[in-house]
Amino acid sequence: MKVAILAPVAWRTPPRHYGPWEQIASNIAEGLIKLGIDVSLFATGDSTTAGRLYSVCDAGYEEDRSQDAKVLECLHISNLMEKAGEFDIIHNNFDFLPLTYSGLIDTPVITTIHGFSSPKIVPVYKKYNSRGYYVSISNADRSSELDYLATVYNGLNTKQFDFNDEPEDYLLYFGRIHHDKGTAEAIEIAKRSNRKLLIAGLVQDANYFKEKIEPQLNEQIQYIGNAEPAKRNKLLGNAAALLHPINFAEPFGMSVAEAMLCGTPVIAFNKGSMPELIKHGQTGFLVNTIDEAVEAVDQLKSINRRDCFEWSTSQFSCEKMVEDYLNLYQQILGK
Repeated sequence: MKVAILAPVAWRTPPRHYGPWEQIASNIAEGLIKLGIDVSLFATGDSTTAGRLYSVCDAGYEEDRSQDAKVLECLHISNLMEKAGEFDIIHNNFDFLPLTYSGLIDTPVITTIHGFSSPKIVPVYKKYNSRGYYVSISNADRSSELDYLATVYNGLNTKQFDFNDEPEDYLLYFGRIHHDKGTAEAIEIAKRSNRKLLIAGLVQDANYFKEKIEPQLNEQIQYIGNAEPAKRNKLLGNAAALLHPINFAEPFGMSVAEAMLCGTPVIAFNKGSMPELIKHGQTGFLVNTIDEAVEAVDQLKSINRRDCFEWSTSQFSCEKMVEDYLNLYQQILGK
């Protein structure tokens, strides 16, 4: 079987810091290669893979801002589609745009829908509903207007995370600095719990950071910037809990799975995919308000961190994800 994995070209695959779609594309590609599958990765030129790498640019447009994002995306996607006949199956991790080529090629295209940036993109998916094969990353993140082949949870490299049963006393916010992700709410929870909060992540909304976050930084509330993989493991593992008070229906939430891989429970607002990721009262707490989150901080000692680790390992490993996708490829090709 010859598989083409299409990654985005915003960031390197796998990413140095931020880039969840690139990370999952990498995890799928490298996991398939370990199983002996012939894999070609279409990504930025500085990407790393044990398979073949095809690229139209040296670096992603978020890392080299001299490039035009739309031009790069068009060149990148067409580079794969013009080679489509060389592959048995194409795995699209690049949103809706590649679907517009799918009626022009014979190679089947399976698309992981990593979330809907806007309801306005749904018509593209609808147009190719009968031709494409759609996979959701959680049952919560599905459009009633589309047909789905399956739900496959994002899989993480569990070897990158160490279980820690002796955490420190701080709370952690880990993710984009943006209203959607609830950075300000995490600060409020920490202040009312009288606990130290470390904030790690990419500043995605500069005004939000300047107005809502920066004025509250002090010895108790600290922003420590982006976290590289080695630092991420230590940060997540040493935390008493991850605060995830999201203000939107999050499709998945990789930091939630990553925290639990370290044994760290998660206190999250009960939205989107959170009930699928967190076992309430066992691997963390699903709450609806800041008041409930503060109460949950007081209940953290009731959580067995080994339960968090075992749950996340069983549900959100690369191995499970790749096995699930391989079964879907075989199902599609069997048709």
